[in-house]
Amino acid sequence: MRKFFISIALFLSLTGSAQMRWNQAYQKYIDQYKDIAIEQMQRYRVPASITLAQGLYESGAGTSELTRKANNHFGIKCHGWTGRTSYHDDDRSNECFRAYDSAYDSYEDHSLFLVNGRRYKSLFDLKLTDYKGWAKGLKAAGYATNPKYANTLIEIIQLYKLYKYDTAKDYDKFMTDRAKDHRVNGALHEIKAYNKNYYVIVRRGDTFKSIAEEVGISYRKIAKYNERDKRDQLEEGEVIWLKKKQTKAPKDYKDRLHYVKAGESMYSIAQKYGIRLKNLYKMNHLKPDHQIYVGEGLRLR
Repeated sequence: MRKFFISIALFLSLTGSAQMRWNQAYQKYIDQYKDIAIEQMQRYRVPASITLAQGLYESGAGTSELTRKANNHFGIKCHGWTGRTSYHDDDRSNECFRAYDSAYDSYEDHSLFLVNGRRYKSLFDLKLTDYKGWAKGLKAAGYATNPKYANTLIEIIQLYKLYKYDTAKDYDKFMTDRAKDHRVNGALHEIKAYNKNYYVIVRRGDTFKSIAEEVGISYRKIAKYNERDKRDQLEEGEVIWLKKKQTKAPKDYKDRLHYVKAGESMYSIAQKYGIRLKNLYKMNHLKPDHQIYVGEGLRLR
């Protein structure tokens, strides 16, 4: 199996130089799926680091055509498959790949594919923390034809410190339960992860109450997390955070500024990065009555 139709930018970030570089899109993917990978590890004994590294590589951090159209994050073909299918060019044109109703289904089928595959049996004699042995074993067993497959997985694991998840004792059940619900009800909002938090994008007609009923969190708490009144009307397209926001943006914004664009406010910028509004003012030494202007540079951490 191989990775499919990865965007040029992401592909180059992995293979364009001898030194792999940290990529924000890859970190977002990790934040979104790490809990499912840990849950799968505890159920099937596949290291979470390996699952995440394969998902990142095979799906181009969720951007590949196969992933977008068929929810297939691991490039698994149709051999012995009786479920839905999707056809894409790979080693040969118009090859058959497994299609899933959700990313969760893809992750679970990946675990079962390895557990039930006779050629991968010896991998389960390795320690969960032996990600190098797993990476080399997957390549030796024929999971991928790329001669650099094992080394690439190892580099991804080391760069993003995915090995820390191989010793995880628990995971966020909110995210895994949500992923299972999404498999059943496609009308649910997609919950995205960023800055150690989760958020949804408001749809037309959404209210704090309707979002709260869907995610199982008090609408008063959600309004408070977003520094709003619980009766406020929500606008289509805005970000609503599901946990208390952080005091600063992620570490990759250490030496970067946000330059104000037309139509932005301090609040919309705080929402964009998942930062508490008062902290955004504080780190920029601004008073609450400050009027921002287009082009103004704001620190985010």
